[in-house]
Amino acid sequence: MSIINLTPDSFSDGGVNPVASDTDSTAAFTDLITQHLTSGATILDIGGQSTRPKAPMITPTEEISRITPSIRTISALLASLTCPNPHASISIDTFRASVARSAIAAGAHIINDVSGGLLDADMLPTAAKLGCTTILMHMRGDPSTMNSKANTSYPHGLIPTIATELLARVRAAEQAGIRRWRIILDPGVGFSKTQAQNLELLRRFDELRAWDGLRGIPWLVGASRKGFIGKITGVKEPRERSWGTAAVVAGGVRSGVDVVRVHDVEEMGKVVGMADAIWRV
Repeated sequence: MSIINLTPDSFSDGGVNPVASDTDSTAAFTDLITQHLTSGATILDIGGQSTRPKAPMITPTEEISRITPSIRTISALLASLTCPNPHASISIDTFRASVARSAIAAGAHIINDVSGGLLDADMLPTAAKLGCTTILMHMRGDPSTMNSKANTSYPHGLIPTIATELLARVRAAEQAGIRRWRIILDPGVGFSKTQAQNLELLRRFDELRAWDGLRGIPWLVGASRKGFIGKITGVKEPRERSWGTAAVVAGGVRSGVDVVRVHDVEEMGKVVGMADAIWRV
Protein backbone atom coordinates (compact mmCIF):
# COMPACT_ATOMS: atom_id res chain seq x y z
CA MET A 1 0.00 0.00 0.00
CA SER A 2 1.43 3.31 -1.13
CA ILE A 3 0.90 6.39 1.06
CA ILE A 4 -0.36 9.42 -0.89
CA ASN A 5 -0.98 12.20 1.61
CA LEU A 6 -2.63 15.33 0.21
CA THR A 7 -2.15 17.24 3.45
CA PRO A 8 0.08 20.20 4.28
CA ASP A 9 0.80 18.90 7.79
CA SER A 10 1.44 15.13 7.74
CA PHE A 11 4.49 14.22 9.84
CA SER A 12 6.63 12.98 6.93
CA ASP A 13 5.32 14.21 3.59
CA GLY A 14 3.03 17.12 4.41
CA GLY A 15 2.84 19.50 1.46
CA VAL A 16 5.21 17.36 -0.62
CA ASN A 17 2.86 15.56 -3.00
CA PRO A 18 1.22 17.42 -5.91
CA VAL A 19 -2.58 17.69 -5.76
CA ALA A 20 -4.76 17.15 -8.82
CA SER A 21 -6.49 20.53 -8.75
CA ASP A 22 -5.48 22.14 -12.05
CA THR A 23 -3.88 21.15 -15.35
CA ASP A 24 -0.26 21.53 -14.27
CA SER A 25 -0.61 19.84 -10.89
CA THR A 26 -2.78 17.05 -12.34
CA ALA A 27 0.01 16.14 -14.75
CA ALA A 28 2.53 16.08 -11.89
CA PHE A 29 0.15 14.03 -9.75
CA THR A 30 -0.40 11.53 -12.58
CA ASP A 31 3.36 11.18 -12.95
CA LEU A 32 3.65 10.51 -9.20
CA ILE A 33 0.95 7.82 -9.25
CA THR A 34 2.45 6.20 -12.35
CA GLN A 35 5.80 6.05 -10.56
CA HIS A 36 4.24 4.39 -7.52
CA LEU A 37 2.41 1.83 -9.65
CA THR A 38 5.53 1.09 -11.69
CA SER A 39 7.44 0.59 -8.43
CA GLY A 40 4.99 -2.09 -7.33
CA ALA A 41 2.16 -0.42 -5.42
CA THR A 42 -1.08 -2.39 -5.59
CA ILE A 43 -3.12 -0.15 -3.27
CA LEU A 44 -2.96 3.66 -3.34
CA ASP A 45 -4.00 5.12 0.03
CA ILE A 46 -5.24 8.70 -0.34
CA GLY A 47 -5.44 10.91 2.74
CA GLY A 48 -6.76 14.45 3.17
CA GLN A 49 -6.75 14.71 6.98
CA SER A 50 -3.53 14.26 8.94
CA THR A 51 -3.71 11.80 11.86
CA ARG A 52 -0.32 12.61 13.33
CA PRO A 53 -0.42 13.31 17.10
CA LYS A 54 -2.34 16.53 17.86
CA ALA A 55 -2.98 17.26 14.19
CA PRO A 56 -5.59 20.05 13.72
CA MET A 57 -8.95 18.85 12.46
CA ILE A 58 -10.25 20.25 9.18
CA THR A 59 -13.89 20.19 8.12
CA PRO A 60 -15.32 17.27 6.14
CA THR A 61 -15.96 19.68 3.27
CA GLU A 62 -12.29 20.66 3.11
CA GLU A 63 -11.19 17.03 3.37
CA ILE A 64 -13.49 16.09 0.48
CA SER A 65 -12.17 18.98 -1.62
CA ARG A 66 -8.62 17.73 -1.08
CA ILE A 67 -9.18 14.11 -2.05
CA THR A 68 -11.88 13.87 -4.72
CA PRO A 69 -10.00 15.47 -7.68
CA SER A 70 -7.02 13.19 -7.07
CA ILE A 71 -9.17 10.07 -6.75
CA ARG A 72 -10.89 10.90 -10.05
CA THR A 73 -7.47 11.42 -11.66
CA ILE A 74 -6.24 8.03 -10.40
CA SER A 75 -9.45 6.34 -11.61
CA ALA A 76 -8.90 7.78 -15.06
CA LEU A 77 -5.30 6.57 -15.03
CA LEU A 78 -6.30 3.04 -13.97
CA ALA A 79 -8.79 2.93 -16.85
CA SER A 80 -6.24 4.09 -19.42
CA LEU A 81 -4.34 1.82 -21.79
CA THR A 82 -1.01 3.17 -20.52
CA CYS A 83 -1.55 2.33 -16.83
CA PRO A 84 1.30 0.13 -15.49
CA ASN A 85 -1.11 -1.70 -13.14
CA PRO A 86 -4.79 -1.28 -14.05
CA HIS A 87 -5.79 -3.77 -11.33
CA ALA A 88 -4.56 -1.55 -8.48
CA SER A 89 -7.06 -0.36 -5.88
CA ILE A 90 -7.69 3.07 -4.38
CA SER A 91 -8.08 3.40 -0.62
CA ILE A 92 -9.44 6.44 1.21
CA ASP A 93 -7.76 7.14 4.54
CA THR A 94 -10.54 8.78 6.57
CA PHE A 95 -12.55 8.33 9.75
CA ARG A 96 -15.52 10.32 8.43
CA ALA A 97 -18.45 8.57 6.74
CA SER A 98 -19.31 11.57 4.54
CA VAL A 99 -15.74 11.66 3.20
CA ALA A 100 -15.80 7.91 2.60
CA ARG A 101 -19.05 8.23 0.61
CA SER A 102 -17.62 10.99 -1.57
CA ALA A 103 -14.39 9.07 -2.13
CA ILE A 104 -16.14 5.87 -3.16
CA ALA A 105 -18.39 7.88 -5.49
CA ALA A 106 -15.25 9.40 -7.04
CA GLY A 107 -13.76 5.96 -7.70
CA ALA A 108 -12.15 4.65 -4.49
CA HIS A 109 -12.57 0.99 -3.57
CA ILE A 110 -11.45 0.65 0.06
CA ILE A 111 -12.14 2.58 3.28
CA ASN A 112 -9.17 2.83 5.64
CA ASP A 113 -10.45 4.04 9.02
CA VAL A 114 -7.81 4.65 11.71
CA SER A 115 -10.52 4.58 14.37
CA GLY A 116 -12.15 1.33 13.31
CA GLY A 117 -15.49 3.12 13.12
CA LEU A 118 -15.32 4.67 16.59
CA LEU A 119 -15.00 8.34 15.61
CA ASP A 120 -18.07 8.40 13.36
CA ALA A 121 -21.05 6.25 14.26
CA ASP A 122 -22.20 6.31 10.64
CA MET A 123 -18.95 4.86 9.25
CA LEU A 124 -19.63 1.13 9.60
CA PRO A 125 -23.24 1.31 8.28
CA THR A 126 -21.95 3.45 5.39
CA ALA A 127 -19.23 0.95 4.52
CA ALA A 128 -21.79 -1.85 4.66
CA LYS A 129 -24.17 0.01 2.35
CA LEU A 130 -21.37 0.77 -0.09
CA GLY A 131 -20.24 -2.87 -0.03
CA CYS A 132 -16.56 -2.00 0.01
CA THR A 133 -13.61 -3.50 1.83
CA THR A 134 -12.92 -1.75 5.13
CA ILE A 135 -9.70 -1.53 7.12
CA LEU A 136 -10.28 -1.36 10.86
CA MET A 137 -7.34 -0.01 12.84
CA HIS A 138 -6.75 -0.17 16.58
CA MET A 139 -6.67 3.27 18.17
CA ARG A 140 -7.93 4.74 21.42
CA GLY A 141 -9.24 8.28 21.58
CA ASP A 142 -8.44 10.53 18.64
CA PRO A 143 -5.22 12.04 17.24
CA SER A 144 -5.25 14.71 19.96
CA THR A 145 -5.59 12.24 22.85
CA MET A 146 -4.37 8.87 21.54
CA ASN A 147 -0.93 9.07 23.15
CA SER A 148 -2.15 10.20 26.57
CA LYS A 149 -1.21 8.16 29.61
CA ALA A 150 -4.75 6.79 29.86
CA ASN A 151 -4.85 5.66 26.24
CA THR A 152 -1.43 3.97 26.37
CA SER A 153 -2.24 2.02 29.54
CA TYR A 154 -2.73 -1.73 29.03
CA PRO A 155 -3.01 -3.22 32.54
CA HIS A 156 -4.39 -6.51 31.21
CA GLY A 157 -1.56 -6.96 28.69
CA LEU A 158 -0.88 -5.32 25.34
CA ILE A 159 -1.67 -8.17 22.95
CA PRO A 160 -4.76 -9.47 24.81
CA THR A 161 -6.17 -5.93 25.01
CA ILE A 162 -5.54 -5.06 21.36
CA ALA A 163 -7.03 -8.40 20.33
CA THR A 164 -10.12 -7.90 22.49
CA GLU A 165 -10.69 -4.35 21.29
CA LEU A 166 -10.19 -5.26 17.63
CA LEU A 167 -12.50 -8.25 18.00
CA ALA A 168 -15.15 -5.85 19.28
CA ARG A 169 -14.69 -3.73 16.14
CA VAL A 170 -14.97 -6.80 13.91
CA ARG A 171 -18.23 -7.75 15.62
CA ALA A 172 -19.54 -4.21 15.31
CA ALA A 173 -18.65 -4.20 11.60
CA GLU A 174 -20.40 -7.52 11.03
CA GLN A 175 -23.46 -6.32 12.95
CA ALA A 176 -23.53 -3.24 10.72
CA GLY A 177 -23.64 -5.51 7.68
CA ILE A 178 -19.99 -5.61 6.56
CA ARG A 179 -19.06 -9.06 5.32
CA ARG A 180 -16.21 -10.69 7.23
CA TRP A 181 -14.33 -11.25 3.98
CA ARG A 182 -14.47 -7.48 3.42
CA ILE A 183 -12.54 -6.73 6.64
CA ILE A 184 -8.80 -6.03 6.98
CA LEU A 185 -7.28 -5.37 10.41
CA ASP A 186 -4.49 -2.98 11.40
CA PRO A 187 -2.94 -3.21 14.92
CA GLY A 188 -2.22 0.53 14.89
CA VAL A 189 1.54 0.80 15.23
CA GLY A 190 2.28 4.28 16.60
CA PHE A 191 -1.32 4.93 17.66
CA SER A 192 -2.11 4.81 21.39
CA LYS A 193 1.16 2.98 22.02
CA THR A 194 4.50 3.90 23.52
CA GLN A 195 7.80 3.02 21.88
CA ALA A 196 8.15 -0.09 24.04
CA GLN A 197 4.58 -1.12 23.18
CA ASN A 198 5.18 -0.65 19.44
CA LEU A 199 8.17 -2.95 19.65
CA GLU A 200 6.28 -5.52 21.72
CA LEU A 201 3.42 -5.44 19.23
CA LEU A 202 5.73 -6.08 16.28
CA ARG A 203 7.63 -8.76 18.21
CA ARG A 204 4.45 -10.63 19.17
CA PHE A 205 2.41 -9.95 16.05
CA ASP A 206 2.02 -13.65 15.25
CA GLU A 207 0.15 -14.07 18.57
CA LEU A 208 -2.29 -11.35 17.57
CA ARG A 209 -2.92 -12.97 14.17
CA ALA A 210 -3.68 -16.27 15.85
CA TRP A 211 -6.09 -14.83 18.42
CA ASP A 212 -9.39 -16.65 18.65
CA GLY A 213 -11.94 -14.76 16.58
CA LEU A 214 -9.33 -12.91 14.52
CA ARG A 215 -7.66 -15.87 12.87
CA GLY A 216 -7.93 -15.81 9.07
CA ILE A 217 -8.57 -12.07 8.71
CA PRO A 218 -5.96 -10.23 6.57
CA TRP A 219 -3.64 -7.80 8.37
CA LEU A 220 -2.11 -4.47 7.40
CA VAL A 221 0.80 -2.84 9.22
CA GLY A 222 1.82 0.78 8.71
CA ALA A 223 5.03 1.74 10.50
CA SER A 224 6.69 3.65 7.69
CA ARG A 225 9.05 6.43 8.90
CA LYS A 226 7.33 6.65 12.30
CA GLY A 227 8.80 8.35 15.33
CA PHE A 228 9.76 5.20 17.25
CA ILE A 229 11.93 4.16 14.28
CA GLY A 230 13.68 7.51 14.39
CA LYS A 231 14.33 7.23 18.13
CA ILE A 232 15.86 3.77 17.80
CA THR A 233 17.97 4.52 14.73
CA GLY A 234 18.86 8.07 15.72
CA VAL A 235 17.40 9.54 12.53
CA LYS A 236 15.53 12.78 13.14
CA GLU A 237 14.32 13.47 9.59
CA PRO A 238 11.33 11.18 8.80
CA ARG A 239 12.20 10.91 5.08
CA GLU A 240 15.57 9.40 6.01
CA ARG A 241 14.13 6.53 8.06
CA SER A 242 13.93 4.05 5.19
CA TRP A 243 16.49 1.60 6.66
CA GLY A 244 14.61 1.31 9.94
CA THR A 245 11.35 1.01 8.04
CA ALA A 246 12.84 -1.79 5.95
CA ALA A 247 13.61 -3.79 9.09
CA VAL A 248 10.02 -3.43 10.28
CA VAL A 249 8.67 -4.42 6.85
CA ALA A 250 10.85 -7.54 6.67
CA GLY A 251 9.86 -8.51 10.20
CA GLY A 252 6.22 -7.98 9.33
CA VAL A 253 6.41 -10.30 6.34
CA ARG A 254 8.09 -12.89 8.57
CA SER A 255 5.24 -12.56 11.09
CA GLY A 256 2.49 -12.93 8.49
CA VAL A 257 1.52 -9.37 7.56
CA ASP A 258 -0.52 -9.28 4.34
CA VAL A 259 -0.22 -5.58 3.45
CA VAL A 260 2.49 -3.06 4.32
CA ARG A 261 1.66 0.64 4.14
CA VAL A 262 4.77 2.57 3.06
CA HIS A 263 6.10 5.85 1.69
CA ASP A 264 9.13 4.44 -0.15
CA VAL A 265 7.36 2.13 -2.57
CA GLU A 266 10.26 1.03 -4.76
CA GLU A 267 12.64 0.33 -1.89
CA MET A 268 10.09 -1.43 0.32
CA GLY A 269 8.83 -3.41 -2.65
CA LYS A 270 12.29 -4.93 -2.95
CA VAL A 271 12.34 -5.66 0.78
CA VAL A 272 8.96 -7.38 0.53
CA GLY A 273 10.06 -9.38 -2.52
CA MET A 274 13.15 -10.69 -0.73
CA ALA A 275 11.29 -11.38 2.52
CA ASP A 276 8.57 -13.23 0.61
CA ALA A 277 11.19 -15.37 -1.11
CA ILE A 278 12.72 -16.34 2.24
CA TRP A 279 9.63 -16.88 4.41
CA ARG A 280 6.69 -17.43 2.05
CA VAL A 281 7.96 -20.02 -0.37
